[in-house]
Amino acid sequence: MPTAIANPLPPAVHPQATTDCHFTVAGARLRYRDEGSGPALLLVHGWTLDLTMWNALSAALRARFRVIRLDRRGFGLSSGQPSLERDIADLDALWGHLALERAALLGMSQGARVALGLAASSARKISCLVLDGPPDVVRDENAGDDEVPLARYRALARAQGMEAFRRQWSTHPLIQLRTGDRNAHQLLRAILSRYPGSDLLQAAAPIAASAGPTAVPLHPESITIPVLVISGAHDLERRVKSADLLAQRFACAERAVVADAGHLPNLDNPVAYNNLVRAFLDRHLARI
Repeated sequence: MPTAIANPLPPAVHPQATTDCHFTVAGARLRYRDEGSGPALLLVHGWTLDLTMWNALSAALRARFRVIRLDRRGFGLSSGQPSLERDIADLDALWGHLALERAALLGMSQGARVALGLAASSARKISCLVLDGPPDVVRDENAGDDEVPLARYRALARAQGMEAFRRQWSTHPLIQLRTGDRNAHQLLRAILSRYPGSDLLQAAAPIAASAGPTAVPLHPESITIPVLVISGAHDLERRVKSADLLAQRFACAERAVVADAGHLPNLDNPVAYNNLVRAFLDRHLARI
């Protein structure tokens, strides 16, 4: 059974923004932050989100780890057209830009697919892997997705604009917060306001929010580094099941469930989430 992680302390205050950095790769200017010192951890956000979703985690870890987070191409304040395939190459380029040798990698939701893709293609670079709220990352690419109604969202954004999309998306269970922490709600609203929606507004069909195509085959069985698979206790049943099944496919995996949390457990229950990630890194990254 997965370990349930409760919240032993009051909600954490989300720190304000720190220094933004930028680098240019394949026609896009990507925003990132590089904080703290020690073994490196790279954080990859999910669909419609950006690097500020990791404010509390970075604040909790940067005294012991080097925490690197970026706005994926076409999200937050990064330019370019969203592309899961390009995301993997962008992460690889950031690795080179920062002259990293090895690092831990944490991917959340859609970002879990990106993290898994990089782990599959560049396993020697990654010391350990955390997958938070993963979709069914190994399902049939052509099966479609009823979890996020992208066709409807795309039509809405084109007909009525991004504000209409944001109002509707903010009611979806994947983006709902369970916490009463006002700071978390304000942070999420600010993040969604920065999502430009170019993957919805572009002429071509958008990449699926939970299972877009990549050029890298995703075979969890081939990944032998330590893996932690996380879910919020109140995430969608389908996501929890996907996480359970995915964890079983790795050679060396741990499974944990964060109590009092939905699909965004780092915002719903930051103390428990931060402690969970820190403990995993202490076991598998700090010793390197």
